[in-house]
Amino acid sequence: MPGRTFPTLTRSEFEAHNTAKSCYVTLGANVYDITDFVESHPGGPELVLEYAGKDVTSILKDEDSHTHSDSAYEMIEECQVGFLVNDKIVPNHDVQTQIVDSQTNEEVTKFVHPRTGMSCAEDLTKETDLEKDYKQHRFLDLSKPLLLQVWFGGFSKEFYLDQVHRPRHYKGGASAPLFGNFLEPLSLTPWWVVPTIWLPLVAYGTFISREGLTGWSQVAVCWISGVALWTLIEYILHRFLFHLDEWLPDNRAAITMHFLLHGVHHYLPMDKYRLVMPPALFLVLATPFWKLAHTVFYWNWHMGTSVFCGGIFGYVAYDLTHYFIHHQNLPLWYKSLKKHHLAHHFLDYQNGFGVTSRFWDRVFGTELNLNVGKNA
Repeated sequence: MPGRTFPTLTRSEFEAHNTAKSCYVTLGANVYDITDFVESHPGGPELVLEYAGKDVTSILKDEDSHTHSDSAYEMIEECQVGFLVNDKIVPNHDVQTQIVDSQTNEEVTKFVHPRTGMSCAEDLTKETDLEKDYKQHRFLDLSKPLLLQVWFGGFSKEFYLDQVHRPRHYKGGASAPLFGNFLEPLSLTPWWVVPTIWLPLVAYGTFISREGLTGWSQVAVCWISGVALWTLIEYILHRFLFHLDEWLPDNRAAITMHFLLHGVHHYLPMDKYRLVMPPALFLVLATPFWKLAHTVFYWNWHMGTSVFCGGIFGYVAYDLTHYFIHHQNLPLWYKSLKKHHLAHHFLDYQNGFGVTSRFWDRVFGTELNLNVGKNA
């Protein structure tokens, strides 16, 4: 049924449909609602209800019972309503599985996250089979423009959030099409654009702010205060704007905005051209903070400017750190940040909102548990 989107059902949710009024069966991971077929089954409804809430793969092929024809399979395909997944598991619980180690080529037992199917941060760079991914999840076809698929997909909020937080990696490490038209270049921002545009403006604003302050020492105090404030703003924006997940309205406009703002980054976390914020978007987000700084420091415009410039420098440091975390081998003192942030992507997107610092995660109790699966 091309183009149709199916939700995922846990095993317990599927097995609850085991009566004549609601009869579900599975063929592998595919879930089918055959309620309307129960009474009309040639062998009687009892034979069907015996397998309600169960898998019917073996019985359909059982020669002693009755080997079903191709038309039977075609008929059941029309009844598909979802995909079967393992029961929802709290991210801090260990899930072990046998996988082949790429270096030794031997089977080893490793922790595999129940939602993403990933065992380590390196899995984020494993190329996604585009056709297989779409066939399995019926979410987005990575070979076609993504935004219109989100808009017209008819996804529920629950299904969208489940899928957008299962990281994919586009072929060859390139950028998947977002708009698929002349707007496409506006969605792609190389990392060097950020310091090129904003650092000269920060330097100029810092320089003119000195005119109304008592020397460079006061400028430094205001400027460092701005940098410190940015770390809190970074945490708040990431947690309550970019991850508006819990409070996201269940409609296509809200879901599409979420995808544009941050969802596409979680869906394709290794896309190097959608890792830093496009200048136009940053200008929109920064304008209220410019006004806020000068409202708070209403008695001294230059003080507000100096604090604001410190905050913008903090943002530049954040965007560059974010890029290098995803795409560079960092110095030893940065490696813990890299481990922490990549775990936010493949392990637990509902915690670990600090990028340049884990301080506010500790303060507000949203630290990641990086010991998951350590004993696996």
